[in-house]
Amino acid sequence: MRQDTRLSRLLHVLLHMAQTDAPMTSQQIADMLGSNAVVVRRIMAGLRDGGYVEAERGHGGGWRITRGTEEITVLDVYRSLGSPDLFAFGFSNPRPSCLVEQSVNETIAESIDTATSAILEKFSTLRLSQIEAEVRERMQKT
Repeated sequence: MRQDTRLSRLLHVLLHMAQTDAPMTSQQIADMLGSNAVVVRRIMAGLRDGGYVEAERGHGGGWRITRGTEEITVLDVYRSLGSPDLFAFGFSNPRPSCLVEQSVNETIAESIDTATSAILEKFSTLRLSQIEAEVRERMQKT
């Protein structure tokens, strides 16, 4: 199963963007992430729609962060991705007639709901500025 790395990638990009006043082109971001500029534009669109970044066209254009890192939470970035599933677990039969399978499905669904709520609550309290401060600490140690 392939992991969805978009959240960590977008956080990475936003923190780099916050460190510069210069716009970053989709190609620069793609090079940084080892990705493709088309993919970058696609995932940046959600951030743009949420008002966290803007895109300037033409020579000298690119993506700019439009809010301070203290204003953006990990939950904001997660939602800009369309709130993808946090867990890959699923049911072989979502509406089973077997009572055992019904109980298994209900137990798994309740556990996933509880874990999802806890993660989203944590995401809502984590600001990019906190990650930025950790980056500064790591840089001072090197």
